[in-house]
Amino acid sequence: MNEQHLTLVLMRHAKSAYPDDVADHERPLAPRGIREAGLAGDWLRANVPTIDSVLCSTATRTRETLTRTGIAAPVRYTQRLYGAGPGTVIEEINRVADDVNTLLVVGHEPTTSSVALILAGANGTEATAVQRISEKFPTSGVAVLRVPGRWADLEPGGAALVAFHVPR
Repeated sequence: MNEQHLTLVLMRHAKSAYPDDVADHERPLAPRGIREAGLAGDWLRANVPTIDSVLCSTATRTRETLTRTGIAAPVRYTQRLYGAGPGTVIEEINRVADDVNTLLVVGHEPTTSSVALILAGANGTEATAVQRISEKFPTSGVAVLRVPGRWADLEPGGAALVAFHVPR
């Protein structure tokens, strides 16, 4: 592999609504979230290699976020990503097949920012992006990391955080 790298995209679900008598797992997107998820999809298509695979939490708001991005890649919905700690998310990423070059993970806070900050640190990491994520990872936020080697080998500090975008 001559200087090839994988692309990991970590996305927080879009702005959700808080309807009465709806369990947290079932909360849908708010109108603003629907719009911003669409903007996130536009940004991803313009700035990131074609997404080959998606890992998505089973929560309604993450599923709706993915649908609204318009990203049409094979998806694995996993209950483990709902309420997961950073270690669980990284384990899921480590299981991704070698033929996936660009992976999108749609999840929740505070985990998404933690995963981005834990993995970041390799050569090429943008200090400004790290700073912004450590302050706030808003809804629909997208962190892009460059991963050398294989998904199975990804470990803390092993990726370069190269971009952070918040679609508004």
